[in-house]
Amino acid sequence: MPTTARDLTLEHFRWIGGHADVWAIFRDAKALAAVVAGLVEPFRDERITAVCGIESRGFLLGGAAAVELGVGFVPIRKGEGLFPGDKVVRQSAPDYRRLRHTLRLQRSSLGPGDRVLLVDDWIETGSQAASVKSMAEERGSTWVGCSVIVDQLSDSSENITLGTVRGLLAAQDLPPYEA
Repeated sequence: MPTTARDLTLEHFRWIGGHADVWAIFRDAKALAAVVAGLVEPFRDERITAVCGIESRGFLLGGAAAVELGVGFVPIRKGEGLFPGDKVVRQSAPDYRRLRHTLRLQRSSLGPGDRVLLVDDWIETGSQAASVKSMAEERGSTWVGCSVIVDQLSDSSENITLGTVRGLLAAQDLPPYEA
């Protein structure tokens, strides 16, 4: 029976219509707890003060990671949904689907002295993570890095600009897609 975050991720992972699906992790309390613990473990000694998460899976994982670390959660909204207050806004570089995303951070949620960790389900191009890093640094915060379920950065130079990136598993560890 799988017990590690990596093994539980692989057990719950599936392909649906050519798309990677990690949603089943959220339905299994044991898997979710193990994944969240695995996401924060490499950063426990980094004095994190805020965990950011990008809408939507990043909200779930980031919120849980913040609770696990005993720090606050900072949502990063996409698009134009309701998000009161003054905001820092960035347009991301194109993602893996060649889409650009407008990302928004409430200006009052980060400031000097904050040490920021981004938590999400997947990183491929790093375009959204780079936008979040830029917003956090604009607010005077220190960027610590990214923790993701699946690390698929296609260009290793992005790791340098994003700082520390830790994944529970690499994309090549996933089962192959079968049509």
